[in-house]
Parts: sequence; structure tokens; C-alpha cells
Amino acid sequence: MKFNGWKLFVLGLGFFGVSIIWPLYNAYVPIFLKDFNLSSFWVGTVMTFDNIFAILMLPVIGAMSDQTRTRFGRRKPYIMFGAPLAAVFFILIPIVKDFAMLPLLMLVIVFMNFFMAIFRSPVVALMPDVTPSKFRSQANGVINFMGGLGALLAFFAGKPLYDANQNYPFLAGALIMLAAVMVLLTFIKEDKKYTIKETAIEKKSGFIKNGLVELMGNLKDAFTNKEKSLLFMLLSILFWFIGFNAIETFFTTYAKFHVGIPESTGALIMGVFSLVFMVFAIPAGFIGAKVGRKKTIFSGIFLLSFIILLTYILGNSSLLEEPTKFRNILFVLFAFGGMGWSLINVNSLPMVVDMTTNEKSGGYTGLYYFFSMAANIFAPPLAGLFMDIIDYNVLMVFSLFFFVLASITLIFVKRGETQEQE
Repeated sequence: MKFNGWKLFVLGLGFFGVSIIWPLYNAYVPIFLKDFNLSSFWVGTVMTFDNIFAILMLPVIGAMSDQTRTRFGRRKPYIMFGAPLAAVFFILIPIVKDFAMLPLLMLVIVFMNFFMAIFRSPVVALMPDVTPSKFRSQANGVINFMGGLGALLAFFAGKPLYDANQNYPFLAGALIMLAAVMVLLTFIKEDKKYTIKETAIEKKSGFIKNGLVELMGNLKDAFTNKEKSLLFMLLSILFWFIGFNAIETFFTTYAKFHVGIPESTGALIMGVFSLVFMVFAIPAGFIGAKVGRKKTIFSGIFLLSFIILLTYILGNSSLLEEPTKFRNILFVLFAFGGMGWSLINVNSLPMVVDMTTNEKSGGYTGLYYFFSMAANIFAPPLAGLFMDIIDYNVLMVFSLFFFVLASITLIFVKRGETQEQE
């Protein structure tokens, strides 16, 4: 197997399609919910549904897909089933909102999140399925680049579409996702050993049970094996996602109430962070393949930690009295922060899936998402509590603490580099 740029581009289209949906969902669904006079607490609760579904379903669906055998393969059936239904319910969100029936809107939102969760792990697990170990960092870089491109398209095209008609961004996002998924299903061929024709399979009635059994086995691998690399890697993922998500959630609050710059400017600084992350995703994959994934992740943690520490120090200095100058410095610092986050994020999933065999890569992909999504649930209320008790600048200390924790647990990871035998 060789590095196949066309195949990776097509795989990236799947991530591109998914990445268009979530920015639109996060941007406009809270506004729709506010039309029903819900408190911010309840709006925030609804907006965690995607993370809750991810935690409950992604590890199970990933493990189930490992056990699935059909004439289409083991991952494609979940994509073929989940993507169209998710698109339908996504389109229905603004339509149902106009009925002024909150229970109906909630039902549509729940189903949309449910069907998105069904195909999320399988579409990502296709990457290690069709990519040899030594190219997985580069492949994940391409996929993250395509995901970033999808998010940028959603941000920039969503506004004029929404201004014209609130239904248009949802319709366009759903159609683009379906088109991207259709290209993926057409051009990506799964290994014949995962089809019914080539491999004997378990009874269809038992594959859900088998998926749950595999999930329990994967968790056992992490917690009971004498060699703890998988456990420490998953803990590292949990810790650095808590550190990142805290800043992602509260940076605009920090910008407005601590630095004294408009929240829109804070959002723009995070936009620069995301843009640099996307641009640097492909180089980050090649760096990981060249110098080693663990070393690359360590360098990313060091760079991002240094930037967070410097932001905290400057946030306690006289520079705070010059918000315009502080703003310009933050643009530069967070641009480098995007590079650091890219070095971490691009190389972490390949490390996880290279701790197992291809037969179990879907289940391990699910474990990766379980721990990263768990961070997205824990981080906002925990960071918010510290900010309420102390001050806004403690956000940087909170984030730095968890990045340092991640670097400590990463020390004990001994596996996850390229599997040369492939």
C-alpha cells in the first residue's frame, strides 16, 4: 500500500461534509431555542446533546462496525443509513421551529444527533482501514484540513444564506454533506475480507452483541493490561481536550470582560487559531511521520502551553491597560497556538489506532471519541466554576494545568508509533 493522495482527498470529503453541519448547528440552533424563551442553562444543556450521543454511541458503533460484514463492507452500511437520515432531520430543524412546538423541535434535534452519531465513527475509521500505518499521520492531516475547510465554508457561506432565508443554510449544509458522502461511497472500496462474499460472518442477530463484547474488550485492554500505553494515551486525550475546550468555550468571555475587547474580536482571534490549525494540519502529519508522533505531540503541547502561560502573564501585566496592543499580541500568539494544536490533534488518532489491529480499528476510534467528547462535557462547567470563584484570567491557568497533566500522562505512552510490519 502506498500514500494515495486521491483516496485521502475522497476520505477527507466525508469529514468535510460532517464539518459543515456542526458549525451551522452550533450557530443557529441556540437562537432557535431562545425563541421559546428558554434560559441559557437549558439552551446549553440542549447543545451538549451531540457530545452526550457521542459518548454513549461512538464507542459502541465503532466496535459494532468492526463486527459488521455486508456486501458493501463493514463501515459503509452505517454511512449509507446514518447520513441521509441525519440530513433529513437537519433540514427539518428550521422548518419545525416555525411550528412553535418545542417538544417537536426537541424530537427533531434528538433524532438529528442520533443519526449523526451512527456514521461518525465508521466514516473516520475508514482512514486506518485504507491507509497503511506509516502514512496515517499524513492521512489524518489531510482529513483535518478538509474538515477545517468545511467549517470555514459553513462560517462564511452560512451568513448570507441565513440572511436570505433561515432554511437555506440547513438545506445547503445537508445537500453538501450528502454529495460528499456519495463521492466517498462511490470511490472508496473496502477490503474484500470485510464483505459477505469473502468472509464467513456471525449471525446478523448477534452482531450488536458482538460489538458490545468488543467494546468491553477494548476497555479491558485500556484498564487491565499490564502495559498501560492505551490508558495513558486516552487520559492524555481527555486532559488536552479539557484544556482546549475551556479556552474554545470561554475565550470570547475572557476577551470582553478581562482584556476589554469586543467579543466579536475574541471570536476573530479564535478564527485565526482555527485557520492556522487547518493550514498546518497537513505539514503536522508529515512532521509526525518524520520525527515520530509522540515527539511531535510533545512539541505541540509545549508550544501551546508556552502560549497559554504567556497569555496569563500578559493578562496580569500593565499591558492590560492597553487593550488594542494586547489584542494584536493575542492574534500573533493564537496563530502559533493553532500550529501547536495541529501538531497534537493530527497525530493523536493515528497513535490510538496503531495500538491495535485493523480488525479493531473502529472500536479504538470510538474510544478516542469517547474521551475527547467527555472533555467537551466536563470542561465548560468546570472552567466556568473556577472563573466564577476567582477571575477571568484563571481560564489560562485552568487550561495550562490540563495541558501539563496531558504531557505527564503522555510520558508513559510506549506504543502508537508507525507499525513498520504493515
